[in-house]
Amino acid sequence: MNIRRQTPAILLLGLLALSAAGAAPPPEDAFAITEAEIPMRDGVKLHTRIFRPRDRREALPIIFRRTPYGVANAERAFAAYYKTLAEEGYIFAFQDIRGKFGSEGTFVMQRPARDEGDDKALDEGTDTYDSIEWMLRNVPDNNGRVGMLGISYDGWTTIMAALEPHPALKAISPQASPADMWLGDDFHHNGAFRLSYGFEYAAMMEAGKNVDHFSFDRHDTFDWYLDLGPLANVDGKYLHGKIPTWNDYVAHPDYDAFWKRQTLIPHIKAVKVPTLNVAGWWDQEDFYGPLRIYEALEKFDAKGINHLVVGPWNHGGWSRGAGDKLGPISFDGATAKYFRDEVQAPWFAYYLKDKGTLDLPEALTFQAGSNRWRRHDAWPPVKEAEPRRLYFGADEKLSFDPPMVDDGSDAYVSDPAHPVPYRHRPIQATYFEGGSKWPAWLVEDQRFVDDRADVLSWETPPLDADTSIAGEVMARLHASTTGSDADWVVKLIDVYPEKNPDDPDLAGYQLMVSNEVFRGRYLKGFDRPEPIPPGEVREYAFSLHTQDYTFRKGHRIMVQVQSTWFPLIDRNPQTFVPNIFHARAEDFRTATHRIHRSRQHPSHVEIPVVTKPAS
Repeated sequence: MNIRRQTPAILLLGLLALSAAGAAPPPEDAFAITEAEIPMRDGVKLHTRIFRPRDRREALPIIFRRTPYGVANAERAFAAYYKTLAEEGYIFAFQDIRGKFGSEGTFVMQRPARDEGDDKALDEGTDTYDSIEWMLRNVPDNNGRVGMLGISYDGWTTIMAALEPHPALKAISPQASPADMWLGDDFHHNGAFRLSYGFEYAAMMEAGKNVDHFSFDRHDTFDWYLDLGPLANVDGKYLHGKIPTWNDYVAHPDYDAFWKRQTLIPHIKAVKVPTLNVAGWWDQEDFYGPLRIYEALEKFDAKGINHLVVGPWNHGGWSRGAGDKLGPISFDGATAKYFRDEVQAPWFAYYLKDKGTLDLPEALTFQAGSNRWRRHDAWPPVKEAEPRRLYFGADEKLSFDPPMVDDGSDAYVSDPAHPVPYRHRPIQATYFEGGSKWPAWLVEDQRFVDDRADVLSWETPPLDADTSIAGEVMARLHASTTGSDADWVVKLIDVYPEKNPDDPDLAGYQLMVSNEVFRGRYLKGFDRPEPIPPGEVREYAFSLHTQDYTFRKGHRIMVQVQSTWFPLIDRNPQTFVPNIFHARAEDFRTATHRIHRSRQHPSHVEIPVVTKPAS
């Protein structure tokens, strides 16, 4: 296997905000820093770094973070992510989870939550419980209260701690936490395998105890993945059965008991700890997860202690920098700093120190386009918006008027040998040390694929007034294929005016607002794949997730449809095979896909148009 070893100093952009900024760590005399090997109930010891402020004048709460990415450079968190918290005054503890870096035991990717009543089993929640218990007894000058937060995997360890929480755990903030690795987070979306991320992340995390990046011999990984051929070649040429998570992908291609056991959602049966869920509209890794966790908790939130914040960020973008831009898109303000100073810090001060008041709505969202924060009584805000349908029409027209023809459609040939790139080439490795474009690919200009013959586009005329949406965006495709399987990728896009005096560089820009992929074989159920009958028109209805966005006057709304998104998504053979991980080269065939737009088959995207705006 081609692996390049990374030192603990090289932390993962977007996955670990311990490397949040380039500023120097706090001075040595600001904290008394100690190392501890905390014993778990089974005797395994977990390596933990504890930072106690030297100038404390009172007993302080503990802010606790558990990570698989290494705590050797935990000081970096104080440069931005924890800066305001450190100024407020807390004890901080950073822990290597079981089996990673300095901790003993065996690492298991997304170790499932233990079954209710199984007191002998272990999971990340029991390790958290045991760690908190030890710290309360052994860390001097703590006030008996603990808060937890973290991003991505660290967000997941945070919410796992709240399933069976220690009584001292008084507030948590799971941020960009995955919730279901098959339905919508890192490894799959609606059955489509996230090839580049799924491969690179699994190899990175499981090739050794530290963080070990796969070493590509091509700068443009588009070429590397295309030359790879069928997915069976991954093990045959590179991994050789040594990466457990890749073995799981191959053994469990469908939404079976393995994936259902891994999701934490069925274990959420109460809101046991005040929870601040955080997400970014352009999170390239885990947008599904935090919204799904918020939704699951909200069903049990009788006390009003489950909140949601969504800003104009990529993965972990709120933890570093000002947050005034993402790529070329400006937000007219320091959104990330606002979150850290005015939301995150007051949240923990209120619950861990009984300090201040909590001026936080049920949901706080940033509306890009108008570039303002909005407060909601619920999310999605169904009382604020009215669902309206944007229908696909002839001549690439998109309209709120339904089609009036009895027979209308647009077709394209999808060739697995010539897939549509998901972002501008060259596509560097996700963790390319020279600076990968992965963190901001969701805001890249979509004109780079707009003229491809295998990408269909429909577009409104210039809007005569601002059009705001708030809530869930749904795609409803009426589609057929000459093959027996197909992927459907739908993108909702804001098209900027061709003359854009405020920012000429954005003239004609095509900004993705929402997007998603659906693997056609799963129309009848994610646990029961079946061939698509060639030529049969079927309706594929799937969510493009929620959004809070304003399409400005003079802009256009566009919808794009395509069937490859490579190498973000693996290539569908377009010939049904029971397991795509076992597909042969000869199974990959071109197919003609047809999107229907008639009275009987009115393909459209449903958007929640705001009619009663919140504050």
